Amino acid sequence: MIRRIVVFSGAGMSAESGLKTFRDSGGLWETHRIEDVATPEAWARNPELVLNFYNQRFLQLKKALPNHAHLALVKLESCFEVEIITQNVDDLHERAGSSRVLHLHGELVKCRSSIYENDIYPMPELGLRQGDCCRMGHQLRPHIVWFGEAVPAMYDAELIAAQADLLLVIGTSLNVYPAAGLIYRVQTGANVIVVDPGELSISAVKGIQHYKAKASDVLPKLVDDLLKLV
Repeated sequence: MIRRIVVFSGAGMSAESGLKTFRDSGGLWETHRIEDVATPEAWARNPELVLNFYNQRFLQLKKALPNHAHLALVKLESCFEVEIITQNVDDLHERAGSSRVLHLHGELVKCRSSIYENDIYPMPELGLRQGDCCRMGHQLRPHIVWFGEAVPAMYDAELIAAQADLLLVIGTSLNVYPAAGLIYRVQTGANVIVVDPGELSISAVKGIQHYKAKASDVLPKLVDDLLKLV
């Protein structure tokens, strides 16, 4: 019997709302190398470039809208206990209406102290600038987990995944670790469904139902079918 559904969402969901993903463009984000805009070293070397880059992404996000896949997931909450774990840094799950969302890699709509990682603030309306400081006087930085940094929410995500009756993986082919390792945390007997057009890199895991399609093409009907089980 399915009572608790854990959703693990990746970049494919955001891409369907028009948000760019770096892995679809040769390791580039809007012509920027990852090493230049998404590492602690980049921040130390050229904070203005990093701030400008994330400001552009933040402003792009404000124009994006949740797609049919985001909206379909909200319907599950009427009959199931639903928790979403997402690799995405946008707030489209929340804007669609999902009530329990854990962000593994941070959030574009927030910023934090460059010294105290738990000192977090809403992102200013027009983004961050050099000279914007936390209450202790330190420069604010994007509330993003950069490459080379630890993933603080990973422990909580593993606990959530371990309690799933159904793990619903959406918009990721499970290539990015440590996040992709969540699929190995589900309990024996739990159902695993993957919705992603790519080839999976987890062939050793048995019993996965894989829909090779975009999330918005599959999720509305899949959600309706799950609701009929109640």
